[in-house]
Amino acid sequence: MPTSRVLPALFTTALLVTALLATALAALAEEELVDGIAAQVGGDIVLVSDVNQMARGPEMRLREKGGTENDVAMLRAEFLERLIERALIGQIVERAELQASAAEIDEAIEAIAAENDLTIEELQTSVESQGLSYEGYRQRIKSEIEQSKVINGMVRSQVRVEEEEVKSRYRKEFSNQPSGGTEVLVRHILVPFDPENAALKKKACADAKSALTRHAGGEAFELIAAEISVINPVRGGSLGWIHESELAGWMTDAVGPLEDGQVTDVIEMPFGCNVLQLVERREYEPLTYEQAKGRVRAAIFNEKMGEQYRTFMEDLREKTYIERKGIYAEAARLRATPPSEQGDF
Repeated sequence: MPTSRVLPALFTTALLVTALLATALAALAEEELVDGIAAQVGGDIVLVSDVNQMARGPEMRLREKGGTENDVAMLRAEFLERLIERALIGQIVERAELQASAAEIDEAIEAIAAENDLTIEELQTSVESQGLSYEGYRQRIKSEIEQSKVINGMVRSQVRVEEEEVKSRYRKEFSNQPSGGTEVLVRHILVPFDPENAALKKKACADAKSALTRHAGGEAFELIAAEISVINPVRGGSLGWIHESELAGWMTDAVGPLEDGQVTDVIEMPFGCNVLQLVERREYEPLTYEQAKGRVRAAIFNEKMGEQYRTFMEDLREKTYIERKGIYAEAARLRATPPSEQGDF
């Protein structure tokens, strides 16, 4: 697998933050931050500015969607954990001499540009428009390549998928598959809102309406979905192929009258404002074991990779001195304390 295609974030353990943690971190978002040390990881340090730089783009989008100061503080705390993880991986890279070369970085960036139908110059412009310097972007790609080397050498090699596991999963997931009928390929733009917040609800539906207008003006639905939808944005909002009998009722009613390529109007649901596109409709053919086993094996492998990576990172954390500073130290204390014992902050 080319290193440019490896997405280490898929294996990153999500940071679980309680409501009390949100309160504890709110001060972080409210104060004017002066650069300092956010955490010490072995002999390395993570700066507050590192956290802020990584969080800048997502924080801006979060605020645009109406995120609270607590939401912003939790976001920064999550990015600190990612940077701690990056520092741990970096220490392995140094010890094992797995550094990415300039040629490997160039190759990865060229592949990313080609996959997005961009020139290198256009990619650079896009990166800088998000508030990240091109050199900073190269450093991120370098880190991803190095992390993929660590994963491939120390995690992937520990994962095995037996044939009987694949057969068992196939029987479990495909034994009740329909014998015929129709399946659809649907793209989904979802702009969520809090039903108790009228202003956010109005903005979410306005954003969905704007997406519909942009598509009518000639913009590709999948590019708009990648920009604003919370449903599979990396895949342009695609839900994959779904048998019509497995669609949610409101989706069935909305998609039913559509021809290939057509889109719905904005559909308001209790969880958000939606726009659906029917990409294609075709007759459903049940998958045999031979047809499905590659997909099933890959799913099992990815699950095991995730588990193995979490175990690997937990072991690294246990063996490495890690100290979070200031407000982040309080975050670590709250994460380690059972909710029933946390009390008020």
